Amino acid sequence: MLKIKVSYAPSVRRLPSYLHIIRQAERNHDSYISGTVIAQELNLEPIQVRKDLAITGIVGKPKKGYPVEPLIKAIECYLGWDQQREAVLVGAGNLGSALIGYQEFQRHGLHILAAFDTDPQKIGSQVHGVPIRDMKELEPGITELHAEIALLTVPSPFAQATTEILVRAGITSIWNFTNIKLKVPDGIVVQREDLSSGYALLSVQMLNRKARS
Repeated sequence: MLKIKVSYAPSVRRLPSYLHIIRQAERNHDSYISGTVIAQELNLEPIQVRKDLAITGIVGKPKKGYPVEPLIKAIECYLGWDQQREAVLVGAGNLGSALIGYQEFQRHGLHILAAFDTDPQKIGSQVHGVPIRDMKELEPGITELHAEIALLTVPSPFAQATTEILVRAGITSIWNFTNIKLKVPDGIVVQREDLSSGYALLSVQMLNRKARS
């Protein structure tokens, strides 16, 4: 299984937040934006912002900052958001349907071509314009669609078995929204999205805030 270098992972997670702020500067017709401005918006240290942006290869100008348009392109290129990537979603429940409807995916080059599910009432219908197909068609469907990414939102007991079908069908990257640690062959990229961890951080911050008040 392939992973981002541990030292780069936090920086990669921050880049989309930077991009949001930089795009706002573009809408304001600003030609340059400083690392200090980005840091202030996100309550970070300016040196951290500069280190994060350095991984994209762009260099700022003293007393002026970073040129806005080239900075946007540098971040999008580093993240691979300037490329079109074909994907399928497996498990069209509440979470899966919400992911299909997330408009930013298309903006970042992620195109969900189809979803697969076992529910007869969903099969043949559409969610946000994306067709829902029978799970029995998963392997040939992936081959037909030439998808390289799978968003996995099936119930956890079925996660590993479904993953084996995905790999066999030619999927090379899996975005795992289940609570199962998947076993995959070398060369397969897996990103596990742990929603419970995110809620845990939010909950602890709320408790700390109450303790201080």
